[in-house]
Amino acid sequence: MSKIRFIVLDVHAETIAVAVTEPNGEIRWLGLIPNRLESIRKLVHKLGEVKNVRVCYEAGPTGYVVYWQLTALGVACQVVAPTLIPTKAGDRVKTDRRDAEKLARCYRAGDLTPVWVPDAAHEALRDLVRAREDAKQDQQRARQRLGKFFLRHGWRPPEAVKRNWTEKHMDG
Repeated sequence: MSKIRFIVLDVHAETIAVAVTEPNGEIRWLGLIPNRLESIRKLVHKLGEVKNVRVCYEAGPTGYVVYWQLTALGVACQVVAPTLIPTKAGDRVKTDRRDAEKLARCYRAGDLTPVWVPDAAHEALRDLVRAREDAKQDQQRARQRLGKFFLRHGWRPPEAVKRNWTEKHMDG
């Protein structure tokens, strides 16, 4: 009989809901823990040998920090795609406990699809690219607002200016 325990985390900004599938197939609700490294460390030690533990959680706005923390502790962890989690028609009641227990059943059955998890350096690069894109969009919106402000107040660039926001346009 397999001694593997399948742990499912429903990760939120401040808390993590925890459910476990025991080797005998029983699904137990372990409750809520704070989303802090020390709480995760205590949970891992409480669950026994890390070689017999498999952990998963849904990808979401909290990113991959929990994954990095668990793998640093030696725990096998997967981040799964939330859009590919099997759902029953009409299953609309959502609580942390029900989500975690449903995810635990799916994880043990192998019905979940893991996503690729970047390392910290790759994630930092992605954050930089996102920040640049956001700044460019902010700049575009500011130019749009300023252009409409000038239009409302009757300011027009000289006829010789063909393109907005060039040096000629700004000097005009």
